[in-house]
Amino acid sequence: MKTEQPAAPAAIFNSTKEVQINLKSRMEKALADLQHEMSSIRTGRASLGLLDHIRVDYYGTPTPLNQLANLHVPEPSLITIQPWDISQIGPIEKSIRVSDLGLNPSNDGKVIRLPIPPLTEERRKELVKRLHGVAEHHRVAVRNIRRDANEAVKKLLKDKKVTEDEEKRAHDENQKLTDGYMEKIDAAARTKEKEILEIK
Repeated sequence: MKTEQPAAPAAIFNSTKEVQINLKSRMEKALADLQHEMSSIRTGRASLGLLDHIRVDYYGTPTPLNQLANLHVPEPSLITIQPWDISQIGPIEKSIRVSDLGLNPSNDGKVIRLPIPPLTEERRKELVKRLHGVAEHHRVAVRNIRRDANEAVKKLLKDKKVTEDEEKRAHDENQKLTDGYMEKIDAAARTKEKEILEIK
């Protein structure tokens, strides 16, 4: 039977400033994670970010593709993959075929060519739906970070480390930071949606 892992102890803060530094740093990480996840969602244009989540079975170890080959975008609708070890052409092709990218690689024995076909209307809609799911997941993360920060501020008040006025100011500041990051998430998602829907 698996034993439950003890919950990580809550961070100990001595001031509202410390709470806000922590809040900002965690929200920044959530935003960076969103950018990273969005880069693997296809648009009608070739981008190496598409291959970020591809793992190749390299002698029994799932290895990121960019650690096994040179990747290039020689033209807007093509990615080329040149494995450092030619024996890996098969496993690399297989990893791309079984991924959720819906792409069809071909090789000449040395280089894998990955044509990026134009997206169909239906595929665009699926990708936009996936994008909205990814963005919503990160909005929820940001709201949870705000909740943690507000709890930390309440604890400061309870421990008499801050006054009621300072607590109220800190809650307002937490909300302001949250609104700012929500706007950044929305803006990033809008830009990505535009790229997906753009017909070349």
